[in-house]
Amino acid sequence: MSSFDNGSLGSDLFGNSGGTGAVSCPAVLGRSRIRRALLCIGGLMSVVLGLSIRTLSDAAWTGPAGDGLYAVLVYILVALLIPSKSKALIAAAALTVCMVIELFQLTGLPAELGESWPPLRLVLGTTFGSADLFAYAGGAAVAYAVDRTTGTVVNSTRHH
Repeated sequence: MSSFDNGSLGSDLFGNSGGTGAVSCPAVLGRSRIRRALLCIGGLMSVVLGLSIRTLSDAAWTGPAGDGLYAVLVYILVALLIPSKSKALIAAAALTVCMVIELFQLTGLPAELGESWPPLRLVLGTTFGSADLFAYAGGAAVAYAVDRTTGTVVNSTRHH
């Protein structure tokens, strides 16, 4: 198995081994680099798509879609920070981060911080919405499914 499969082997962003004591082989390191590249591309795509739909439309679906894409981005960031962990743990951590940020909005502090520096509104939001929690769960689930699917595809590809 590789870090692409379930996170048991491989290296982190800095080339350090996953701490399992396993010897890294070139194929595992190659898949790890491919995964990081795909995660970075996915992160960029989710930011561009999220900002675009919220900028270009004010339809009712754009709010939940933007929240889902936010959760996808958080999943990607967590996956880049802890690549040696399982995808299920990464999804759970991403959902937890999103929920904590959403609950933090109940304090009113994110709205105040957004007033002082508007880009923080994109990161912290401004007002609590219980429906956002469902959008985050959906986004984290989609990110998990895509990560598993791309991992299966990359792992089944033979590198010569």
